[in-house]
Amino acid sequence: MKDQIRVVLVDDHTLFRKGLAELLEHSQAIQVAGATGKCDEARHMIADLQPDVVLMDLHLPPSSGLELLQQLRDGGYRGPVLMLTVSDAQEDLASALQAGVKGYLLKDMEPDDVVDAIRRAARGETVVAPAMTLKLVNLLQNNEPSSASSMLDLLTGREREILTHLARGESNKVIAKALSISHDTVKLHVRHILAKLNLSSRVEAAVFAVEQKLVPPRDVSSRAGG
Repeated sequence: MKDQIRVVLVDDHTLFRKGLAELLEHSQAIQVAGATGKCDEARHMIADLQPDVVLMDLHLPPSSGLELLQQLRDGGYRGPVLMLTVSDAQEDLASALQAGVKGYLLKDMEPDDVVDAIRRAARGETVVAPAMTLKLVNLLQNNEPSSASSMLDLLTGREREILTHLARGESNKVIAKALSISHDTVKLHVRHILAKLNLSSRVEAAVFAVEQKLVPPRDVSSRAGG
């Protein structure tokens, strides 16, 4: 299929890797171009195939996903790399983002949310598991405080409402049902929110909402769905 996103999977757990490959292929939007559990093999595979997205585990004995990422960058691969891991540690999130990953996903996410994250990464967005949003906010607190409170005035009442739902990690489908509006209407509002706030992704919108105290941090951290 012409519009399919070509993905290479790198995970040393054979059963998980094969199950994930089947899941992604079933989505019809994604083609698994290659899959391996070995770092050396992954480097050659990715160099040869030049996939649209690489999805890899954070821990890849005997090295790590971050070491493999650096090797891929050194070898010239510039596509988005997503970590898919069991680790919800803030320090692992920080290390991954500093290394230049385009996404940090958790292995207990819903399958549809993993597929959606791959699609968004292929479009150039940075994606983080909703359950990690609070930890992302904590990481950003060491940066210069935001002076963008007045930017909230740019949003309509409905857009603010949708922004709070985004911060809770809810999908467009869930938001549409909660607000009794169409899925397409939610998508349009999300585009307007990102444009008005000069943000590039739903993750950035969620972080903005927490920083501006639209949503209590505990509401963000309690959600694992996306």
